Amino acid sequence: MRPIDKIVLHTSYTPEGREHDVDDIDAWHKANGWSGVGYHFVVKIDGTVQVGRPLDKIGAHTKGKNQGSIGVCYIGGMNAQDRKPKDTRTEAQKKALIDLCEGLSLTFGGLTVYGHNEFSTKSCPCFDVKAEFRDVKDPKFTMPLMHEDRVSRKPQ
Repeated sequence: MRPIDKIVLHTSYTPEGREHDVDDIDAWHKANGWSGVGYHFVVKIDGTVQVGRPLDKIGAHTKGKNQGSIGVCYIGGMNAQDRKPKDTRTEAQKKALIDLCEGLSLTFGGLTVYGHNEFSTKSCPCFDVKAEFRDVKDPKFTMPLMHEDRVSRKPQ
């Protein structure tokens, strides 16, 4: 396994309420000439966590920061009316993101969670990651681990 020290959160920047999944993102990324989905995980509107790029493969999600990171993308991030950035996360997505980040942090021995906007001028992921995820690396962080029944694997 490659060394990993961070999680970078993203949004698909798709209109609020419009469902997409890891296969859609895979197709979009391939249409851009990339090898496939650049995120390791995608969180759907209902909170289902889908596996994208395998964790042992370097992601393609944050320029200059892919080497030691895990890319996580939630579906949404755009106001459906004016197409401007907006935190569109559902309660199920918020819980799934916390569960996933905590589980990954415990698995890999403590990871720092960042928003894509901390490494670029983009608004992605459209919320203040530091305010919500500052304690994930803290051993006192007590949110429940991700639930296996909410994790789906991408068909090979």
